[in-house]
Amino acid sequence: MNAMKVAITDYEYETISAERAVLEAAGIECSDFQCKTEEDVIRQAVGCDGLIVQYAPITARVIAALERCRVIVRYGIGVDNVDVAAATAKGIFVCNVPDYGVEDVANHAFAFLLALAKKIPQQQAQMHSGGWGYAEIKPITRLSCCTLGLLGFGRIPQQVCIRAKAFGMKVIAFDIYQVPVISEQLDIPYVEMDELLAQSDFISVHAPAVDGGALISAENIAKMKDGVVVINTSRGTNVDEAALLAALESGKVRAAGLDVYADEPATNAALYSHPMVSCTPHIGAATVEAQKRIGQEIVEIIAAM
Repeated sequence: MNAMKVAITDYEYETISAERAVLEAAGIECSDFQCKTEEDVIRQAVGCDGLIVQYAPITARVIAALERCRVIVRYGIGVDNVDVAAATAKGIFVCNVPDYGVEDVANHAFAFLLALAKKIPQQQAQMHSGGWGYAEIKPITRLSCCTLGLLGFGRIPQQVCIRAKAFGMKVIAFDIYQVPVISEQLDIPYVEMDELLAQSDFISVHAPAVDGGALISAENIAKMKDGVVVINTSRGTNVDEAALLAALESGKVRAAGLDVYADEPATNAALYSHPMVSCTPHIGAATVEAQKRIGQEIVEIIAAM
């Protein structure tokens, strides 16, 4: 019997090397690539029995070309870059690792919230330039006087909610899929989108990539409070970056915390270098503990096929 062949389509040595070693020790043949396009995936993975993917586009066209593939494992939360319907129709098992970085991404989102409420990035920049004093960076916000709106209310925002309530914040949530028992347990009301936009002092985005355009669009920004803070640790396409930049320039949006971008690595320098933007390079789940867990789960899934 021939060894199972697995293609790693978005190879990053630091995050997958240990898992690759375990798979190879189990007799599974691994190949690693940096696939950015459909053509890349088709060329590199067409003869493989399984795929480990992160951001590579696994479209219906790609799936049609996969002659032997039995399993596609998304190295992360969500499967929005995989055409699940096309894969299922072809008998390919698709899965992800939904729980591995919940705590870590929630902490990252709340770290943005704390830093932007206290204007820590701006205070640091002031001191780096030789400045000193409150006048240059006021106002600073007390969280217990603020409302946090969560766009999406899955596992990660539920953890953000717990942290926000510990700081005395009022929290409201919008989600197209409502689970009343969770809302009741956490004592958080579901509201309509427009109500959340109008009431929130901080808005944190926790939705998968959605059809029909960005959630943080020019139209929705116009419905927000003046001086709102926007945080995105979900998917870069959930924010219209041009609209957000314009709102930062006008002051409609006071500040933003961004871990994800429409293009990655990020190319919109005007946005990520803006003085009122706190930004990180898509590392919300990048803790030692989370990476160890996701690696273990992926190995178990592939080895069981």
